[in-house]
Amino acid sequence: MNSKLIGSLLCMLAIPFNTFALDDNALRQQASLLTGTIPTTMPGAEHDTPAQVALGKKLYFDKRLSINNTQSCNGCHNIQGKAGGVDNQSFSKGAEGALGGRNSPTVLNAGFHLAQFWDGRAATLADQAKGPILNPVEMGMPSAEAVMEKLSSLDNYTTLFTQAFGTGDASAPMKDFTYDNLANAIASFERTLVTQDRYDDYLRGDNDALNAQEKRGLQTFIAKGCTACHSGPLLGGNVFQKMGVVKPYENQKDQGRFDLTQLNSDKMVFKAPSLRNIELTAPYFHDGQVATLEEAVSVMAELQLGVTLTDNEVGDISVFLGALTDKTRE
Repeated sequence: MNSKLIGSLLCMLAIPFNTFALDDNALRQQASLLTGTIPTTMPGAEHDTPAQVALGKKLYFDKRLSINNTQSCNGCHNIQGKAGGVDNQSFSKGAEGALGGRNSPTVLNAGFHLAQFWDGRAATLADQAKGPILNPVEMGMPSAEAVMEKLSSLDNYTTLFTQAFGTGDASAPMKDFTYDNLANAIASFERTLVTQDRYDDYLRGDNDALNAQEKRGLQTFIAKGCTACHSGPLLGGNVFQKMGVVKPYENQKDQGRFDLTQLNSDKMVFKAPSLRNIELTAPYFHDGQVATLEEAVSVMAELQLGVTLTDNEVGDISVFLGALTDKTRE
């Protein structure tokens, strides 16, 4: 049985967890079984070198990767200061002013996901990095060759690529100066964007890391069955799920993975987003149509579980989700 079907069944059943007393040991054990803590490093990071990470960071912030030098990766996935790896717009504006078709997902912890983009069309961070630069609505460069030709005359990039990916072949100094390595470098930098939050501290044994309302929200989150779709260390990002398991989502224009696979079973199916740092990434959903976290919690309970939450339950869950914010960004 595939993960999507399992997720659908769990959502429809709204897992009958019993609400238990606020006993930290019991709550921690239950939560640890369902989620767990974020690993300290992303898969693949063990192969990244400081030179590759430094090059990737430079490229990530370089607006000259766009057709008119106005748009960088950070433009849609802002990681500066306390930003949550997004631009907090329903749809992102591209280099020439056109709007994209889906809400920009966060780049924080993205390398832990089962795939990239809402529809999972890119398998890896490097695959994802190649797309927006060449997308006519986003950064608008006409070809990979045009990107590398432009970079060849800027900031000694050719040397930086050799330092990062050099084969030691002096007779072929441009051998490492490729679009694939550009994407590999950006991915190396993105693999450093691992966050740590108070929820992890709680799971590791610090009873004071969460306050009473946050613990109550965690209890409710589990009891109502939210972990059917938001499980694992990222509380999501590890399963494709139909948007509207019990009740249909109002906006049916974007059919999700169906547009990619043309399978009827993939209609309205999207990657379940990670809830880590969710407080920072409004507006919500693939279409960016929900402005507040409280509304998102309420709507998802109705659509995915067929459950109408009370105002107190919505408030408690929302407060708990705030504890998933990276401690440097709180």
